[in-house]
Amino acid sequence: MKKIFSILLVGFCLTSVVSQTYKVSKKITIPGDEGWDYLAVDEINQHLFVSHGNVVNVVDLKTDKIISTILDTKGVHGIAIANDLNKAFITDGKDNAVTIINLTTFELLEKVTIEGQKPDAVLYDQFSHKVFTYNAKSSDATVLDAITNKVLKTIALGGKPEFSVTNTKGLIYVNIEDKNEIKTIDAKTLEVIATWSISPGDEPSGLAIDLQTNRLFSVCGNNLMIVVDATNGSIIKTLPIGDGCDGVAFDSDKKLAFSSNGIGTITVVKENSASDFSVLQTVTTQKGARTIALNKTTHQLYLSTAEFGAKPEPTAENPKPRPGLVPNSFTVLLVADVK
Repeated sequence: MKKIFSILLVGFCLTSVVSQTYKVSKKITIPGDEGWDYLAVDEINQHLFVSHGNVVNVVDLKTDKIISTILDTKGVHGIAIANDLNKAFITDGKDNAVTIINLTTFELLEKVTIEGQKPDAVLYDQFSHKVFTYNAKSSDATVLDAITNKVLKTIALGGKPEFSVTNTKGLIYVNIEDKNEIKTIDAKTLEVIATWSISPGDEPSGLAIDLQTNRLFSVCGNNLMIVVDATNGSIIKTLPIGDGCDGVAFDSDKKLAFSSNGIGTITVVKENSASDFSVLQTVTTQKGARTIALNKTTHQLYLSTAEFGAKPEPTAENPKPRPGLVPNSFTVLLVADVK
């Protein structure tokens, strides 16, 4: 009887895993024809912040309607949500500045100019009440006091930083794209305390973390996800993902990592245990949907993209032209488990 029960239990668990089927369930149309980068979910208020050219669109996830547009965020890249301070921190890549707004009224609190050049990704660490902006052109990180909004320090990183995560206990991890590394920053001393190679991963961009197992998920430009032990930098697993990735999210409840691939797919990776990982599903999304945000409350995923027109002919001034965007085609994809 015990043997039969065990077989049934294993069968049920396997069915539960296999039955997780993600797909695009909705599209939220947003006016405007400019480019995009990161998205961020305000879990408390259920608002989605969408970087969009020189503005940030705020969508109410209960109605899928735009409730605010935050202006004057030139070359916007990242948004960090600090619910405990009722603030959002936005990187303005073209202004070398951080726009700080009130989370509930969306009013401008302050715009802080930084020495770092071309701020891109941004992280709020609630443990230390610090904000880290990662500056692509100057290869460093600017650290702000999240309470006073004052710049505390610039940390040299020795390479181009991309996305970052916190272990919520005083350690910050950041991908270094052009060095194929992950660096660890002590949130108290604001010093780099470890540098780990993630070879064979090349050009790491998106980064996520499982806080329970101390596993980092770094997605790379050579179509690999590298799973790293956050305690010592050792590589646990290398997994195939789609082309053009720029983001990854981890659902701690479902033990799933999602790589958003610009080719128009999401690679879903299952964490079976702290040492066992496997590709569970490849989800069809839309070309250009390369960044991703997870709503931890609903377990839904959001990705920005648009439709692309014909690619212009190469010229001497522009040997590698990009296709233009189809007017009024900018959209946010909602991806959900539809089992």
